[in-house]
Amino acid sequence: MVESRLTRALLRLGSALTLAFIYLPLILIALYAFNESVTQSWPIHSYTTKWFSVAYHDESVRQALWLSVRAALGATALALVLGTLASLAVSRFAFFGRDAISLLVILPLALPGIITGLALRTTYTTVGVDFGLLTIIVGHATFCIVLVYNNSQARLRRLAGSLEEASSDLGADAWQTFRFVTFPQMRTALLAGALLAFALSWDEVVVTIFTAGAQQTLPIWIFANLFRPVAQPVVNVVALFVILMSLIPVWLAQRLTQDTGLTRRR
Repeated sequence: MVESRLTRALLRLGSALTLAFIYLPLILIALYAFNESVTQSWPIHSYTTKWFSVAYHDESVRQALWLSVRAALGATALALVLGTLASLAVSRFAFFGRDAISLLVILPLALPGIITGLALRTTYTTVGVDFGLLTIIVGHATFCIVLVYNNSQARLRRLAGSLEEASSDLGADAWQTFRFVTFPQMRTALLAGALLAFALSWDEVVVTIFTAGAQQTLPIWIFANLFRPVAQPVVNVVALFVILMSLIPVWLAQRLTQDTGLTRRR
């Protein structure tokens, strides 16, 4: 009994240390966002919310916010279409090179962002594409596809193939089967993948540096103003907003991917 209590205490301590290691820096950013002083020093002597008003009325912050939202939505939409199609092809059809295709789809998430960004920038320059919103969307979609693909694959593995076979036997074509049988059982997984893709695109920095040209998303705005002491309080406010906007879709995606009691293959 003593050993069991000791084990539980050590596990709780380990969990607390892990969470502190991960989230203590984020908590500090949140606290400094309310720091009245321009300089960051600990402990904080007085708190204020004035920097939130300053950030809200800063035109460059608002432009960066709007660009980030458009880029994340565009990348999510593109990833949703391509990731779903790739997962359906790999899961529902047998063909030569299927495993290789699955590996190639997942690979961009494992590649260093600087390599992906450099490759995309070289491609854009070679074909003469002007840098802007479209180049950012394509750049972000290269790794956002992985999240949609993985979520879709995981759900498709859990679905009973007999349901689709029964639909075909009853005279439904491929589109009708997907619309009335496959998609209704996949939609929560697709929504979760879309939310994760949005969150990943929303706070992406490295690939964006290579593909944005002269434009600035919110993470790029933070990076550009990070070493300006006068702008530090506003940077902390914007960083806090980016953190919150990243946590919300991740939390929603986690809720959606919980066991929904779908029919499993036997």
